[in-house]
Amino acid sequence: MASRMGIDEETGDHRGGMWNLDQKLDQPMDEEAMRLKSMSRDKEISTLVLMQLAFQSLGVVYGDLGTSPLYVFYNTFPHGIADPEDVIGVLSLIIYSLTLVPLIKYVFIVSRANDNGQGGTFALYSLLCRHAKIKSFPNYDQTDEKLTTYSHSSFDEQSYAAKTKRWLERKAFRKNALLVLVLVGSCMVIGDGILTPAISILSAVDGINIDHPKLSEDVVLIIAIALIVGLFSIQHFGTDKVGWLFSPVVFLWFLLIGGIGMYNIWMYDSSIYKAFSPVYIYRYFKRGGRDSWASLGGVMLSLTGTEALFADLSHFPVPAIQIAFTVIVFPCLLLAYAGQAAYLMKSPDHVVSAFYHSIPGSLYWPVYVVATAAAIIASQATICATFSLIKQAVALGCFPRVKVVHTSKEFLNRIYIPDVNWILMILCVTVTAGFKDQNQIGNASGAAVVLVMLVTTFLMILIMLLVWRCHWVLVVIFTGLSLVVELTYFSALILKVNQGGWVPLVIAAAFFIIMYVWNYGTRKRHEFEMHSKVSVAWILRLGPSLGLVRVPGVGLVYSELASGVPHIFSHLITNLPALHSVVVFVCVKYLPVYTVPEGERFLVKRIGPNNFHMFRCVVRYGYADLHKKDDDFESKLFDSLFMFVRLENLMDGFSEMDEQETESRDDNGNENELNVNPNISSADSILIVDSPLPLHTNNTVMSSGETSKESEVDELEFLKSCRVAGVVHLMGNTSVKARSGSRYYKKIAIDYIYAFLKKMCRDNSVIFQVPHESLLNVGQVCYV
Repeated sequence: MASRMGIDEETGDHRGGMWNLDQKLDQPMDEEAMRLKSMSRDKEISTLVLMQLAFQSLGVVYGDLGTSPLYVFYNTFPHGIADPEDVIGVLSLIIYSLTLVPLIKYVFIVSRANDNGQGGTFALYSLLCRHAKIKSFPNYDQTDEKLTTYSHSSFDEQSYAAKTKRWLERKAFRKNALLVLVLVGSCMVIGDGILTPAISILSAVDGINIDHPKLSEDVVLIIAIALIVGLFSIQHFGTDKVGWLFSPVVFLWFLLIGGIGMYNIWMYDSSIYKAFSPVYIYRYFKRGGRDSWASLGGVMLSLTGTEALFADLSHFPVPAIQIAFTVIVFPCLLLAYAGQAAYLMKSPDHVVSAFYHSIPGSLYWPVYVVATAAAIIASQATICATFSLIKQAVALGCFPRVKVVHTSKEFLNRIYIPDVNWILMILCVTVTAGFKDQNQIGNASGAAVVLVMLVTTFLMILIMLLVWRCHWVLVVIFTGLSLVVELTYFSALILKVNQGGWVPLVIAAAFFIIMYVWNYGTRKRHEFEMHSKVSVAWILRLGPSLGLVRVPGVGLVYSELASGVPHIFSHLITNLPALHSVVVFVCVKYLPVYTVPEGERFLVKRIGPNNFHMFRCVVRYGYADLHKKDDDFESKLFDSLFMFVRLENLMDGFSEMDEQETESRDDNGNENELNVNPNISSADSILIVDSPLPLHTNNTVMSSGETSKESEVDELEFLKSCRVAGVVHLMGNTSVKARSGSRYYKKIAIDYIYAFLKKMCRDNSVIFQVPHESLLNVGQVCYV
């Protein structure tokens, strides 16, 4: 706070910009030349770092997309190739699909829609939430918009952006529909996290039949399942120790498939490049009719991993992602598919495991080993993307609280969620063992991918209008091209619902029910707390003792309310004869931002006059922030409280106030003046507590008088003595139940599904490492 007032935090002197300006003017010309040379060298280093990051992104972002050549042609022609020219038509479809979707749409357009480097469906939704009131966050406050990471822009009321904003905010149905759309896309990403390891590893392992044709399919299946179980079993170790191998392995994989593709084009059919003509697409559909249309489900698999590209965006900057795709991934994929097509033109009977058949004999085993490793790495990237999405969903109130383990000390976005990991493993093994066939698993994977792409397209329309404020013509062009491609693939996959396409629908439906019911129950619980909260005026009328005996100690009352007094507190003071000398209402909330800087995390307010010793501490997190085990939440809270007292006295030293008002804020950030006698009330003052300062105070700063200095010291000593006396954490345990007259589906959702999820999720006391001997739960029932 002091830094914002222009006061040096250690000396108390006012700061200005003239000193720096004079220093620059006094620099000799040789020093200025050295400075410019240093800037040039830094720019060169940043370019080298960018190249290094582009190389590293291969192992994290592009593994799934790079392993698609293992199974695309077989899933496109599961019943064999009727006409060799069909291969050219399919290759033409693959070329234009890779160009329009991964290259143009995702790498150069969608990747720019990141939320401060964070990608994925929930990141887009959070970005929209900051530009329009499309989600009623339970404890929203206007002070949250002052965060340095809360980036949003204003626009002219007559612009398309303003009209779109008003259209979205006008109807609650539209807001809910947008939330449903986001949840559907997220559930499909989770489904892809189940299906990608199944099809990638099974396709890679299946190539062993080329060298050992007598090996039974059951043995191949057992090997694939063993690799899948092993992959999920080592997730808790993280990828720090072996992660450095990912990029070299995937880079070697791209070089191999690109080199083999060039060899096959030169060896079998160099005229395969005529597939760049879209005429062959028309001939393919005209010749095959419905069968050609249905084969689009296999072509769709060439795009698997595209959505993971966007979901894993937080690991690397956008330019690194773009360089890696345009320089390495895209050319190698085109060569790989063209090489396989050239081989199939001469050997159409080898469409099963076409990739392995096209490998020169001397390279078979090295390529087989690299392919299996690349498939495992691709699965690892998809699993990590699923973990990140679940973490974002938890933060935004769309998934039950689960245990999140931080697996890296250097990279905050590398996490592990045990419960989700084992569920994914069970489902992945079930799908692999149940189908035993790449074709049906491929149909399922394609359906999940295309639905996620459709959701991203619809969200991007709003991003382009609200955030980027693009001209409507550009929006129409983007929407038209995207929907033409994606709806075409979607219509083809509808034909394969009974051939495995139902799997992602069932998986998505199960996760959607969990996410939507949890979000609905959480919103209803907060509405109950809002309606039953007590005004600050009622507390002030009770006087400093609150009508009770104030005993030494500190009571931390946890609530989801950022204003007012929670109902559990009024329940306590009306049923207990004594209360702690210091009461702090703690509100922990997540905001639609990727992170909240440590210096802006704690927002401290005072409730009532100083002799009430009542405070409110709002603790704010972003959806990418983690509660690490080594963070002492209680100590940080008290450091912020002590800082608040010192800064409050510092401000009183600059400006003495004769009269004070007590204010409360509603959930829309509007200030409501309470009808309280000004003689007994004080401001519900707000201070954003920056990083903790030393507990001593410079005499120069406290030059407004000995009274202010003594009051500060007295209150600080009082707070410290109360903390030593003991800290009790009071948490509300609200049970949500459906009313007796509710419909049957609401009773099932609330009384059974939500109650089960709440029983299984982690308590706040576990998240904040509250000792059991210091915990007091206050129960209440909420009927919705």
